[in-house]
Formats: sequence, C-alpha cells, structure tokens
Amino acid sequence: MAEFKLPANSIVKQNGKQFAAPAGATNTRRFKVYRYDPDSGENPRVDTFDVDVENCGPMILDAIIKIKSDMDSTLTFRRSCREGICGSCAMNIGGTNGLACTTAIADIEGDITIYPLPHQPIIKDLVSDLTNFYAQYASIEPWLKSDTPAPPDRERLQSPEDREKIDGAYECILCACCSTSCPSYWWNPDRYLGPAALLASYRWLVDSRDDATGERLDDLEDPFKLYRCHTIMNCAQVCPKGLNPAKAIAETKKMLVKRRL
Repeated sequence: MAEFKLPANSIVKQNGKQFAAPAGATNTRRFKVYRYDPDSGENPRVDTFDVDVENCGPMILDAIIKIKSDMDSTLTFRRSCREGICGSCAMNIGGTNGLACTTAIADIEGDITIYPLPHQPIIKDLVSDLTNFYAQYASIEPWLKSDTPAPPDRERLQSPEDREKIDGAYECILCACCSTSCPSYWWNPDRYLGPAALLASYRWLVDSRDDATGERLDDLEDPFKLYRCHTIMNCAQVCPKGLNPAKAIAETKKMLVKRRL
C-alpha cells in the first residue's frame, strides 16, 4: 500500500536530516517524515525527528504540529478540524492511509513513518495534489436532481426505509484515503473514478428523492469509470469513517445488470 508517485529518476534518500529530542527528555518516539520540495530541484528525502511525547498530545497530528512548532518550521502539511471530520490531515502513517488527527501515537509500534497519500503528485512534503480526485468527485454531479419543484412549505419527504438506504454512503468526508490506497486507482487515475467518487455516486443512485437514476447509470456505463474495481478491499480497510466503498461499487454494478435484464 505504501507506493508513492515520485518525480522521474528520483530516489528517496533515507539519510535526511536528523533532529534530536530536547535534553532531559525521558519518553521519546522516532518519526521518519517524507520531505520533498519540487521547487528546490532536490530529490525527496526522509528526515528523522525524535519527539518528546511527554510534552505532546496523544495523536499523530499532535506530534507533527510539535515538529513544525519546535523542531523544523519548514515542514508542510494540511490540517483543520482535528476531529476526524474535515479529512484534511489524511496521509500515510506506518504504511497505512489514515487521518493524523484520529491515529494515536501509542497504536503504532516502533519508528513511525509518515508519508503523503500514495501515488499522487506532491505539492510539498505531506501535501498531495488532489486536483484530479476532486474533479472526479465533481464529475458524478453530487447533488439532488429532481424533475419536480421543491415543496414551497416543507422539505422533500422520504420514508424511514428509503432514508436508511443512504446510510454508509453520505458520511464520506472526501479525505481520499480510500482512493489513494486502491491499486486500480493508481494504475488508471485518469479513467477509473475510484472508491470515493463511486461511493458518492451510489449515495444519489439510491436516494428516493433523486429522479436521475437512469442518467447517472448511463454515465457509469464505461469500461473504466466503474469496472476497474477488482474488490481488493483496501478502500474499506482504511476508511476512517468505517464506510465500505467496495460494497457500494458492487451494488452499483448490480443496478446496471438489473437494468439490462
């Protein structure tokens, strides 16, 4: 799973800079952090930070913030809510994609490796370029399409049973952990929509208030957009919200088959 898209002919130097813990620190953990600045012209490297976790919060994000605040202010990463809601701090931690704000330092044994999300272009350090990821999400038109105007005095109603159908699909926070852990997405990122976009598509396919089911299925009738999923299940394994994009993709395939019968 820990495969990364690097510049051509580049080598990740494992002997990057080393930063020692402050004198007197009694409880330290070693963090090996991927560093790369495309504007510098230098190859990527891995820097080593010995962090005093006695004076640090319990999560990986706390340690990264401490590194930037106390050890190397040039370290670049994304973060926002710190509550597992925004998805900003998604990265590859210990070889597995996840959110730095909800991954505990104590849950990882040995040295802790921190890389950007796999197989995406790197803007700087731990910041991946997710332009393609968001474009694919936009391509499935993730909004309600209805042929009838909204009621003037109330919301559009649906039964509790119909409402339950979108459970497990609407909770996605677009962190990209699932798509960037998927080998099929690594191989065909320009044509395969990936788990996140397909989960979002399924959310509207099963919404009883949406009248564009046929149109949405027509758009997915493509050798690559949907059918490059090989049920590897990395997406379900790494989702920080416990969702199962692979199941949604399988259900979408079943909807297409039923429509042909």
